Formats: sequence, C-alpha cells, structure tokens
Amino acid sequence: MVDRAKTLDASDPLAEFRGRFTLPEGVIYLDGNSLGALPKATPAAMACVVEQEWGEGLIRSWNDAEWFEMGGRVGGKIAPLVGARPHEVMACDTVSVNLFKLISAALAMRPGRKVILSEPGNFPTDIYMIEGLERQGLATQRLAERDQIQEALDDDVALLMLTHAHYKTGDLFDMAAMTKAANDAGALVLWDLSHSTGALPVDLNGVNADFATGCGYKYLNGGPGAPAFVYVAERHHGDLAQPLTGWFGHARPFAFSDKYEAAPGIEQLQCGTSPILGLTALEVGVDLIAEIGVDRLYAKSRALSEFFLDCLGEHSLELDLVSPSESGARGSQLSVRHENAYALCQALIARGVIGDFRDPDILRLGFAPAYLRFEDMAEAARHLAEVIQSGEWQRDEFSQRAAVT
Repeated sequence: MVDRAKTLDASDPLAEFRGRFTLPEGVIYLDGNSLGALPKATPAAMACVVEQEWGEGLIRSWNDAEWFEMGGRVGGKIAPLVGARPHEVMACDTVSVNLFKLISAALAMRPGRKVILSEPGNFPTDIYMIEGLERQGLATQRLAERDQIQEALDDDVALLMLTHAHYKTGDLFDMAAMTKAANDAGALVLWDLSHSTGALPVDLNGVNADFATGCGYKYLNGGPGAPAFVYVAERHHGDLAQPLTGWFGHARPFAFSDKYEAAPGIEQLQCGTSPILGLTALEVGVDLIAEIGVDRLYAKSRALSEFFLDCLGEHSLELDLVSPSESGARGSQLSVRHENAYALCQALIARGVIGDFRDPDILRLGFAPAYLRFEDMAEAARHLAEVIQSGEWQRDEFSQRAAVT
C-alpha cells in the first residue's frame, strides 16, 4: 500500500499545500479536526500585528490598521466557505457564546414557543447552552434520536439545533431536508458547523438555513481558542435581537450612550472588543483554506478516508466502524469503537500517530486534507495494525487514564 500511496501523492493536486504548514518531523497528525496545524505564514502575520500595529501604531491601529472592521472582514472571507454572503457572517466570540446568542434570538422571534429541539449525544456545549436557558425559565429542552427528529417537530418547537457533522461519529445530517422540515413546522434552524467548515461543502443560503455558528481552530487552522463565526440569514436581520448587548454590537459604540441601540444586521452579533491577535491568526488560516478550495478539500478528504479503510483491509483489521461506511455520508474523519480505545490511542501517540479518544470507547482519526498525504494513511494503518496485533496497547503506561484526555 505504501507504493500505491506514493503514486497517489505524486498525482495529488493539493500536495504543494502541505509545505505551507508546520508539521513536526516523525509525526502523523490525525487530530486536525480538534486543532488544525499551524500555517507557516501565521507567525509572521502575528509578529507584524504585535511589533508594528500594536508596538508602533498603538491605539491608532484601530483605525490605521482597520482593527475595527476585522471581525466583519474575516467573517466575510468565511462566508463563501459556508455558502453565505459576506454581510451574513461575523467572526466573533466562541461557539458556546454564539450558540447562546442565537438560541436566545430564536426564542424571541418565536413568541409562545419555548422548546429547543436537538439530539442526545450532540456536542456537550450545544446541550449545555439549552440547559442554561432552561434553568432561567426561558427555554425547554427536547431531545430526540436523529431518526425521530422530524416526528418531534410540533407547534411548541421554536428552534431545531443540530450539528452538521457529528463530533464523535462524523455522521452527516441532510441539511436541506432537516431545515425544510423544521421551517414547515414553523421552527427556526441553527446549524453547528464546527466539524464541517473548511473540509466539507456547506450551502447555508441554498438550504435556506436561518442561523449557524462554527469554530475557527479546527479545519480553518486559526490556532487554539481561535475566534468562532456566526451566520444569520439576511431575511432575519430586521428581527434579530441578541441578548448580549455589549458595546461592540452598538450602532454607535463611540457615542458612549447610556441606552443600547443595536447595530444593523450582522454587526449586532458582536459583543465585546474584537480579539485582534486571534482574528489575525484566524485570517491566515481562512485565506489558505479559501485558496485551496472547499470542493478540492472535500474530494481529497473522501479519497483519504477510503484509502485508509483499504489499508486496514490489507492488514486484515476488522474494526467496529461507527462512522458511516459511505464517505459521502460522513465528515472528514473515521471513528471506530473498541473497548480499549483509550489505550490504543495512547499507544499510537507514543509512535507519533496523533489521533484522539472520545469517551467511553471511541478512537477518532481526523483527516485534514490540506496537509495530509496518502502515505500518512498507509503508515497510520500499519501502526494501528501493529499496536492491535502485538498487544502493545496493554502496557501499563497506555492503559492508565489521565485526568485530561
């Protein structure tokens, strides 16, 4: 399989982009769906902001370096990656904060309805945000298995909130079908795109989505804790009223008025002062992903995962695949279930193959197509086979669960 991998790498149209990322020697990085690799252009961009714009320009850089417009500018660059228009996307805050804003806004736009519908096993922060509003008496949480979600839509549902690509399994929702079902029931829809943006094609305008948010540190390679982004369809801008009425979302922030006046459109989704250093790093990653192109990234993502499964077959490994077997039905990852998944993950990391573990028994391997090679797939499969077949994972240092995994 290594020879086949080298042939595939030689004809890979994205091969040149691997050199645009910092990747440690001897490491096969299969965790880009948790934290993307560092673009080589990021340190210089950060140094420019720190040394010149901040160091020399000081406060003048809010105007001279256009810091004030940065959230909208970066959001506008993310917009085409998710099928939106530039004025519908803002880079700001975190996914958790943006979820709170959008859930609250949806409740206000659907008076008389309090139910927020999602699925059990959704990413925890999504569920936690509903619970927080429920404790305040503002919302009611309803969870339904994914094959029963449409049946759970009724006149009490204000918002359907789902994650496009499931964080554990990679299982994809049909965004168009779910959005239509919710809208037909009079509910709004909020999509969490954290495991999609930058790796999978998304068409928010095309599916008539209402709201969306996603993080900047996975496939967008914006760095740890990078700002997230938020999307609100233009048709809702007039009715939008988010609860976190910070000064950056004011129509005239430097009027310093005692009374809050929301900025028009997507601008009001801002809250506190923009994190300029974080936005700087994020913009580098977004520019790079946009240069490569989502369609090309998606095609390679599917090819990588299919090749990896072929490699596992060559090693006669029969694993319990919990991701959909059809590459078009899953995100840019493969997840397998194993009772000793934690130990397997730790043994692989010790060999330089960095994937991750998801409690209680999931080994998750992410495929970031911007910088991974087919040779990486062949080598990772070989390491996994050797770890399992040799029983290497049974060593004490791999089986002891750490406090932070």
